[in-house]
Amino acid sequence: HGTDNAWDEAVALVLGVTGLPDDERHLGEALDAAQCNLIAELADRRVRHREPVAYLLGKTRYAGHEFLCEPGVVIPRSPVSQLIATRFRPWLRAEPSTVVDVCCGTGCLGILCALAFPAANVTLLDVDAQAVALARRNVEAHGLTGRVQVLGSDLLAGFAGRSVDLIVSNPPYVDAVDMAALPAEYRHEPRLGLFGGPAGLEVVVRLMSQASQCLPADGLFVCEVGGSMAALARRFPRLPFTWPDLPSGGEGVFILEGRDLQEFGPRG
Repeated sequence: HGTDNAWDEAVALVLGVTGLPDDERHLGEALDAAQCNLIAELADRRVRHREPVAYLLGKTRYAGHEFLCEPGVVIPRSPVSQLIATRFRPWLRAEPSTVVDVCCGTGCLGILCALAFPAANVTLLDVDAQAVALARRNVEAHGLTGRVQVLGSDLLAGFAGRSVDLIVSNPPYVDAVDMAALPAEYRHEPRLGLFGGPAGLEVVVRLMSQASQCLPADGLFVCEVGGSMAALARRFPRLPFTWPDLPSGGEGVFILEGRDLQEFGPRG
């Protein structure tokens, strides 16, 4: 969920409650009783019930920006943000005029794209009404209401027949084996946003098929599939997946051009 040790987890919790900057100069800062009591309460919930800090605080820092979070919507952590920071170079050949974030959750990837490509029109899509509502709040919090719209849609169903330059997605892709082994923290997150069917590919394959109908030949499809990457590559051995190295870690993000999907479009 964004940290790999207890110290960073504790720092995130304390700074989230106090609003203090992550700066050693504030280590001796005196806190009032209300702040101390709230930190103790949230820390107890974190330890006893393994509730994610993002849910405890109602917000999280991701890719240098703050996003509102709430139980029922997947917490931002996708490594796709690393590619957005590079503006998808060298794979994206031209500045996109239309960007769609499918299975948007909090809206984090689409919002990062809107910030990276200030001339683009961005649409966030999610099938879950709670995610749609939260994404709209995050769009407003980032001052992007005029350029980013949020719609309820079953994947790209609402975009049938429309052309899109760039599609990004962190869809449900966890398979049955990995779902059974998830740490307790992940069990606080919605199954709808995680489980991708027995092999982890049900949603991804549908999305690939729909993307092939929306992307022009030089359009780009960027999608996270995590631990299901090997299963996806085996299922579509002719598809020229690019699996970029991610400088800050993570795995299972593929890139396909529209021409690749048109030629090797998924068959079921």
